[in-house]
Amino acid sequence: MPYKEIKVERLYYSIGETAEMLEVPVSTIRFWENEFDILKPMKNKKGNRMFTQTDLRNLRIIHHILKEEGMTLAGAKKKLTERWDDTTYKFEINESLQKIKSILLDIKENI
Repeated sequence: MPYKEIKVERLYYSIGETAEMLEVPVSTIRFWENEFDILKPMKNKKGNRMFTQTDLRNLRIIHHILKEEGMTLAGAKKKLTERWDDTTYKFEINESLQKIKSILLDIKENI
């Protein structure tokens, strides 16, 4: 059985690391922070934004709504304020299906 390295979860991520994870520019993260009330990253003594796992999850939801579903900024704001539970549920299902797809493609390549 091959060795699998355990993924280490950190408490805080910088804005650069966060932007890299989402494959968007840093300016986009800053813009979304100003537009969406659910994004409230902590700031250290220098004033650098420090994103938690919750912030990353919220950013992934926003990214999914704007980039993958193609909604406008106004539509995304409305969707997140009116139907947050429904939106997060659908996002979690989508994430699970993407992981399953990745696993199945990996199995297919190794057969």
